[in-house]
Amino acid sequence: MRPVLFEVFGLPINSYGVSKAAAALVAGYLLAREFRRLGWDGEKAWSMVGWATVAGFAGGKLYYLAEHAASLSPHSFGPAGFTWYGGLIAGSLTVVVLARRHRIPLTPLAGIVAAPLSIAYGIGRIGCFLAGDGTYGKPSDLPWAMAFPHGTVPTLVRVHPTALYEAALALALGALLWAVRTRLAPLTVFGLYAAFSGIARFLVEEVRINREVLLGLTQPQLWSLLLVAGGIALLLTGRRTAVLAAVR
Repeated sequence: MRPVLFEVFGLPINSYGVSKAAAALVAGYLLAREFRRLGWDGEKAWSMVGWATVAGFAGGKLYYLAEHAASLSPHSFGPAGFTWYGGLIAGSLTVVVLARRHRIPLTPLAGIVAAPLSIAYGIGRIGCFLAGDGTYGKPSDLPWAMAFPHGTVPTLVRVHPTALYEAALALALGALLWAVRTRLAPLTVFGLYAAFSGIARFLVEEVRINREVLLGLTQPQLWSLLLVAGGIALLLTGRRTAVLAAVR
């Protein structure tokens, strides 16, 4: 855990902010590269990532505030406290709006945003771990369990470092999607992202401390199931499209 990476003229440079900036830069670079490969304007990729990042933060914070409306405090409006699904929804809607405005076809776009999105999420979760933002899991005696005495929610008990779990899974998935992005249909690539991202978050939730809301599942797990279902639907659609194209 290292909330402050270093200081510049006495000004603390926080790991949380640096990780989010790094995530946006990496996503922008990768997406711009893919835009140019498809003959599109790379500058529009940077614009899309920028606006999606802003919308993602806003959506993540608003959903968090709505979810915790009964227990809000001044801390709730600080730099910690975001929901990944609120950010995903807001960011995705922003990308769709911008794509339509710039007349970018959504199907090929879906195939090239998957890897940058997953990689950016992984980088961002590393920042959450370094900042000790309170998203760690249940107590554990595993060798890699750790305490967060100076975290947003301090704990001297060794717990699952769930932010690192998510970071590792997201980065691995991003690397896989980047490797297959030109070999599979766009909807198949995005379907893989949605399905495996949902599965990863569902499993990580098993060792996190969140309130069960329905059928013994937490709210993030319910969103994860929707994401998995959407991913499977896209995979089936991509498969059907490929079969029809082969028949023709």
